[in-house]
Amino acid sequence: MEKKILLIALILGLVSIVLGAFGAHALKKVLTTEQLSTFEVGVRYQIYHAIFLLFISSSHFLNSREKMIICSLTLLGIVLFSGSIYLLSTTGITGIKTKFIGPLTPVGGLF
Repeated sequence: MEKKILLIALILGLVSIVLGAFGAHALKKVLTTEQLSTFEVGVRYQIYHAIFLLFISSSHFLNSREKMIICSLTLLGIVLFSGSIYLLSTTGITGIKTKFIGPLTPVGGLF
């Protein structure tokens, strides 16, 4: 169980590093300062959650079931929070209709 959570944390961390670099270099040319700042918030919280999952995977005061529940809720929160922020901040270049996505951000924050 710990290895699975560790792998998830490492993948999330890697993806957030890649997205952060992509935002700093490629998106800087096509997004407004406000949109880029919003995108960076999604990246920052994704890396925070990756670090959190690293801590959870190495903790000894939680059993495997509790770790899996925490990992699942954290993953759901990342997808809803950071994912919705990524989509909302890049609406201008993706053309995706994001009106329905806005309410998902605070729900993801709760997880």
